Amino acid sequence: MGEVTSSQEIHGIYQQIREVLIQARSRALQAVNTEMVACYWQIGRLIVEAEQRGETRAAYGKGLIKALSKRLTDEFGRGFHQRNLWFMRNFYLAYPKVNALSSELSWTHYRLLLRVEKSEARAFYEAEAVNSRWSTRELERQINSLLSERLALSRDKAGVLELAKKGHEIQQPTDLVKDPYVLEFTGIKQNERFLEKDLETALIDKLRQFLLELGKGFAFMARQQRITLDGRHFLSI
Repeated sequence: MGEVTSSQEIHGIYQQIREVLIQARSRALQAVNTEMVACYWQIGRLIVEAEQRGETRAAYGKGLIKALSKRLTDEFGRGFHQRNLWFMRNFYLAYPKVNALSSELSWTHYRLLLRVEKSEARAFYEAEAVNSRWSTRELERQINSLLSERLALSRDKAGVLELAKKGHEIQQPTDLVKDPYVLEFTGIKQNERFLEKDLETALIDKLRQFLLELGKGFAFMARQQRITLDGRHFLSI
């Protein structure tokens, strides 16, 4: 009778098989995702080409989408409601070259990207989603936070266009800051070099003005107030 395989050996083999299955599942899902995106791009292309051959009136496009939605839903089920077909149409218009599509982005990624009207900003979010491996939730959060617009405030136009093509690349210490402050309200220009004390002075001046405008019940005590905690002294604005 042969030796009984040790639990440690079984665990090792199990881990190897588990890794094979996980990788196979990941490749399968990736393949399905790639095919789905390509399929929806093709549907969008066919819709646009049909519109171009048909009448130019907007009513024609609406009627076409409505008729297609009903027939496709009857035969293929959910996923072909009118709103989704409009997304497919606009998807093709925004990405007319199929080889420009990224296999790393899902249909949900592209639906979120289509919400971004400016092509430069859309290209930036697309590149960043690929380079940073953003989930759809993270992509939505970054779009809603206007990341591209906030970065644009801290870079020249040529730099932003280059960033839109390649994504956010850390080339110098200032590139680590993805959320630059918008300081126009302090009187400090966005591209102006300034010392920390200059920023402090500008902020305090605005706070002082605001408190004075509130009237009774509020007071501006000092520009720097001494605070003592556990025998240690600090200055607070």
